Amino acid sequence: MNLVRQHVAVKLAAAALSFLATLAVVRAIDSGGSQLGIGDDSSVLSQGQRPSATTAQRIEALEVDVQRSSSDPRSHVDLGQAYLTRFGETEDPSFYPRAEHEFETALTLAPNDPSAVAAMAKLQLSRHQFREGLALAERARSLNPETVQIDALITDGEVELGRYAAAANTLQHYVNRRPELGSLARISYLRELHGDTAGAVRAMELAASAAGGERSANAAYATTLLGKLHADQGDYATAAREFQGVLALKPGYPDAMLGLAAIEFSRGQTQAALERYRAVVRSVPAPDHASLLGEAEEAAGHRAAADRAYQAARDAFDAEAAQGANTATERALFEANHGDPGLAVELGRRALHYTPSVRAADAYSWALSSAGRDREALAMSRKAMRLGTRDPIYLYHAGFVALRAGQSDRAHSFLARLVAQSPEFHPLYGPRAQRALEGLD
Repeated sequence: MNLVRQHVAVKLAAAALSFLATLAVVRAIDSGGSQLGIGDDSSVLSQGQRPSATTAQRIEALEVDVQRSSSDPRSHVDLGQAYLTRFGETEDPSFYPRAEHEFETALTLAPNDPSAVAAMAKLQLSRHQFREGLALAERARSLNPETVQIDALITDGEVELGRYAAAANTLQHYVNRRPELGSLARISYLRELHGDTAGAVRAMELAASAAGGERSANAAYATTLLGKLHADQGDYATAAREFQGVLALKPGYPDAMLGLAAIEFSRGQTQAALERYRAVVRSVPAPDHASLLGEAEEAAGHRAAADRAYQAARDAFDAEAAQGANTATERALFEANHGDPGLAVELGRRALHYTPSVRAADAYSWALSSAGRDREALAMSRKAMRLGTRDPIYLYHAGFVALRAGQSDRAHSFLARLVAQSPEFHPLYGPRAQRALEGLD
């Protein structure tokens, strides 16, 4: 999950789709000691199958299992799922082709295995190949209508393709049958997109309570998202407590680190904040992490350090694209802010074509605005804001797009809402929004 990437597939899939990983544990229990290889490499396998095993240890055990059971599609699904989990932890895109190979092998062995089809759907959603992911998820549901968590995959695809009414119906079916972390977190996100911030918080509180023990990865995930929602509404004290609570149990948890760093920066604790941003990039050098670091360095007046971070973000985007990820929406925003406006427009157009969501419309409107195409940007901004979201970055973009297009009243409306709601939402853009609003008053 990543707090900067505002899409469902990464924001929710890792924790909410843990049913696939759980299958590995259930199968191991059902099949007895022989499946674990007891008596032959048992020390490696037993360590990898322990509940406390790290993902790397599970991968080691599952790789041995695949070698022994190469004709068993389930073993390939389990290993591929572990690779995807490891991607979620490291954001190393080299795990994408490794997962894909295992899922393809499983589907060759058993073309109609619903677990294999669902796993491939999750991979494509994680890569932001949303049309392919949705088609696979729908096929998985047709093969196994009783596995309600497949609704999570379908919801993600529908949201990212802008099919919000369909997503609401799918999600209602999911939550009616399983009011769990995955369904409740998605309700929170859909409410957030529609501007119901109070409802989003309530749903995420329920999701956090359903996440299991406070030391679990799911609990850290849900609590961090809850902290982000509080920060987006300007309740920075509560947000900081949520992030600090996660970090007390899971030191270095990247998204909690990023959330707390933004608050520290706004409180004048610049060096502490920068150290947190830098630590996250050292740990997980994802493009959005590097971009955030660059923006914080720029806000602190460290131009050379900012440029290095922005180049690291470009390199990370290129690495993801090389492994089959669709980064058009995120890269469009990055180029609009820190790079080539012409490339931003091209990427924004591509993003909207393949994923006609409000998220893509927001990126495209911002790209058009950065390129000086103000009338087109304003029209696209209206599409981006059509659900009424109060997400701070959407408000920021909408306000500046209107300002550049000469729509002072519209600009004032969005910027005033942003400054009243969450004035310190970003180290670089928060102060810019406040200065622009002062210029309009």
